[in-house]
Amino acid sequence: MVIRILIDTNVLLDYLLEHELFFEDAKEVILSCIDGKARGCIAAHSIPNMFFILRKDYNSKERREVLLNLCKIFDVEGIDKAKLISGLVNEEFSDFEDCVQMECAKSYEADYIVTRNTSDYATSEVKAITPKEYLEM
Repeated sequence: MVIRILIDTNVLLDYLLEHELFFEDAKEVILSCIDGKARGCIAAHSIPNMFFILRKDYNSKERREVLLNLCKIFDVEGIDKAKLISGLVNEEFSDFEDCVQMECAKSYEADYIVTRNTSDYATSEVKAITPKEYLEM
């Protein structure tokens, strides 16, 4: 059985922006999905968030190409009214966006959320692990 992971936006950005301290682990997480060692998913709302964040480093055409490639590599779990409402009424999460990530992970039936910010997912119904923890499994 192949492990299923939802990759948080921060890990994708570590890879795309080549963040020195985090790039190698992010790259290995992504490669594990490309190689079929895991089935990877990104939350749909990560795409517009990254399109905005990447504007300083990529022009519009480059951003579209990079994000289109991510959509080809990974499954994309959509957000809908039910996920939004669940996120809005869940007061255990301090960050609404992280709660919606968790809702997407649940819907995707992910085994883990791979994120650098595991403390943000302390109350998550899907266990959050760091890229390093994932790679050591």
